Amino acid sequence: MLNMADIMETISMIQDENLDIRTVTMGVSLLDCADADIDRSCGKVFSKITARAENLVSVCESIENKYGIPIVNKRISVTPVAMLAGVSGGDPVRYALALERAAAEVGVNFIGGYSALVHKGFSPGDVALIETLPRALGETERVCGSVNIGSTRSGINMDAVRIMGGIVKKTAEATADRQCIGAAKLVVFCNAVEDNPFMAGAFHGSGEPDCVINVGVSGPGAVRAALEELSDEADFTQVAETIKKTAFKVTRMGQLVGSEAAAALGFPFGIVDLSLAPTPAIGDSVASVLEEIGLSQTGACGTTAALALLNDAVKKGGVMASSSVGGLSGAFIPVSEDAGMIAAAESGSLTLEKLEAMTAVCSVGLDMIVIPGDTAPEVISGLIADEAAIGMVNGKTTAVRVIPAVGKNVGEYLDFGGLLGRGPVMAINGGSPAKMIGRGGKIPAPMHSLRN
Repeated sequence: MLNMADIMETISMIQDENLDIRTVTMGVSLLDCADADIDRSCGKVFSKITARAENLVSVCESIENKYGIPIVNKRISVTPVAMLAGVSGGDPVRYALALERAAAEVGVNFIGGYSALVHKGFSPGDVALIETLPRALGETERVCGSVNIGSTRSGINMDAVRIMGGIVKKTAEATADRQCIGAAKLVVFCNAVEDNPFMAGAFHGSGEPDCVINVGVSGPGAVRAALEELSDEADFTQVAETIKKTAFKVTRMGQLVGSEAAAALGFPFGIVDLSLAPTPAIGDSVASVLEEIGLSQTGACGTTAALALLNDAVKKGGVMASSSVGGLSGAFIPVSEDAGMIAAAESGSLTLEKLEAMTAVCSVGLDMIVIPGDTAPEVISGLIADEAAIGMVNGKTTAVRVIPAVGKNVGEYLDFGGLLGRGPVMAINGGSPAKMIGRGGKIPAPMHSLRN
């Protein structure tokens, strides 16, 4: 049973510390929309999404009004579209346009699932979808895409890594007149999870129910404020306990919203993803939490250790608060979406190499990082391979969402607006991994993948 006293304790967090429900995401299976005729299949996709999600926004708004809890985004995730494209053939962009129409019809912010899972190899639908990612993300506003290129159990598909370096760059170029926004809607994963409610990487896994409600909660401002109350002499045990207690309260709020939304919509409640996902607002920053722990600025020596403590304590607090914690849950470090990360990157304290080290202990990976527009595709592929290796060896989800800033160099900016924020172009090592990337094939799974 939910303890309403715990929920009411979060009111000051909402009013003063930027605490919110970052997203209520409805997952919708499209497996029954597969058809050998692409027109019929797209029609089924549109009809099913609009039927399932017709009340999603209004239900979320009623919960906001009832409890005074902001629900920032209402979103939909769907079955990886490559599965449908493999059945129907034809131009997969037609599915992207159907998703865009459905998202506009029901009023959601984003719809994720223009995706392919190729960690062990390609099917015809996967190849067709990946080739069309630049067009699909360029011709739509709400559609997000992702490609899973590796896992701890299968290793890393280096052919997919090679291809995705070029696709990321082409996607940025296709939207060069719009701050290269297409690349901000594209994620390359290792160990992607099936119940992630956060964009741009959300998709509805094949093991999920026909329709499910997942919730993503964010609260770096609340964690920072709680740590401010500690004395400078507080040891790490006290720091961890403070973070855990705050994460517990935040997760209970997510549990309440998710349960009510699911009951009102008539679909099962899936998971609460407690992720410290920042915003560009001052004070709503994961970097600020790290600095409250004791860093002069994020990026300084000790940053990775502080982030490891934060990520672990968030997960422990969340698990104690709900039996339905899932998704990614932990700390996100997207540069353009975090005011403290932006400041650290601008000052030179935070580099791409330090961010890569931090991804070994955070929830996702290299996220919302702007790189020079003339970065070679094989360099982007090398970055993807490095990040996938961290995920594969450590048995965790890692991802790359980098935006080549067409026509811009280090020191300039892309401005995406809203929650996506504003990103400084960061320097990237220009040494060429072309020979390595050109080898193709697969990096084998590590020995510890053999757990059965």
